[in-house]
Amino acid sequence: MSSVSVRLSVMMFLQFFAWGAWYVTAPRFLGTIGFGPGDFGWTYSVGPIAGLISPFFVGMIADRFFATERVLGVLHVVGGGIMLAAITQMQSTGASPVTINAFFFAHMLCYFPTLALSNSLALHTMKDPEKEFPLIRVFGTIGWIVAGLWLGWQQWGSTVNQFYLAGGAAIILGLYCFTLPHTPPPSKGQVVSARQLMGLDAFALFKNRSFLVFMISSFLICIPLAFYYQLAERAIFQAGVQDTPTKMAYGQMSEIIFMVLMPFFFKRLGVKWMLLVGMAAWVLRYGLFAVASPASANLHWMLILGILLHGICYDFFFVTGQIYTDKVAPTAIRSQAQGMLVLFTLGFGMLIGAQVAGTVEARNTPPIAGELQAEMKPLQEQLAQLESIPGGADADPEMKSQIEEIRASIDAKNLAMLQAKDWRAIWLFPCLAAAAVMVLFGLVFREKNRSETTTEEPR
Repeated sequence: MSSVSVRLSVMMFLQFFAWGAWYVTAPRFLGTIGFGPGDFGWTYSVGPIAGLISPFFVGMIADRFFATERVLGVLHVVGGGIMLAAITQMQSTGASPVTINAFFFAHMLCYFPTLALSNSLALHTMKDPEKEFPLIRVFGTIGWIVAGLWLGWQQWGSTVNQFYLAGGAAIILGLYCFTLPHTPPPSKGQVVSARQLMGLDAFALFKNRSFLVFMISSFLICIPLAFYYQLAERAIFQAGVQDTPTKMAYGQMSEIIFMVLMPFFFKRLGVKWMLLVGMAAWVLRYGLFAVASPASANLHWMLILGILLHGICYDFFFVTGQIYTDKVAPTAIRSQAQGMLVLFTLGFGMLIGAQVAGTVEARNTPPIAGELQAEMKPLQEQLAQLESIPGGADADPEMKSQIEEIRASIDAKNLAMLQAKDWRAIWLFPCLAAAAVMVLFGLVFREKNRSETTTEEPR
């Protein structure tokens, strides 16, 4: 790899390390400071909302006014600072889930635009994007994996330290971005229409019946998909699986493997069957979770298999969908079409899914879980006070013992709270919902020949 490729790979690694450091494991800690199912619904809604809002404005700024690496640097530093500020709220007396979620929202407003901007900077710098970009982008997945392994190694998956790790990584990445290759605003001085900014030209693709069916199905299936990101880590923890951050990283490991295998399957299956296999993998995953939750140790393999299916779930569905969209859209609006796909899936679909997951979890959470959660909150406040004493635990063996006892009590109550939920009912909902969308898509979608695929250029 060239020196520039190495620098871009480091950027991708840190980009997804900062996200993976908290996004999967956050609920297990937040549940100990007063977060309930509805609060988690908003924790996982603020990202999609930010994804609907900020990329339009930030993308316009990067395209027309400031160099991309500078916009990236500012966003990551500010976003990391906001995450660290959120920690002060988490450790304060009477921590408010609404306030903490507001901090998460502000953090995501900074973070989400960087996903597109980092791709833009990398592609601008490359001489052969088709050859170079996949090799560099895979370091993002590796970064997410390493974040999970780090949390497991340090046993931070259920502690506030995960947020320190995420905020610190974001600030380091922000400072690093200022050293990246200069990427000037590509559209500086150009006039752009409101129609182009809003991506309205891409809506002409809905005249293509097959693409319309694909887009509706993609939107609908992202509603049950949200359950995985919001609930899976807590579900496998309550079932007795050890070192859950590391186990959750298995999903990204399988993602790399199936990304390599995708060309082999794509050539033999085609778009429709690739998408159907991806949807079927989600149905199977949720079915495995429903059978194995709650579980005895001899059913843990089902939970691990459900995680390992992530490679098929993500690559066969999302990546195939991106390829299909690129084939259908005329050259002039391909970027808008990809933006529209993200808008309907990771935006609207995941937003509604996060709220539905919170509602389903709440309906299957008995009152005893709320009582246990209320007992944990003062323990967390006491723990934060003891840990804030400089050198206290190291210098005072009694204090160290007291801290360990409090942590053990929190962990025990947290486990009991999670085990009180009806996990089988929780997982049956997304399993049946994903199955319904899969059947609908299989019956209605018709894959056209390549000569029929593209639509006319919109006027």
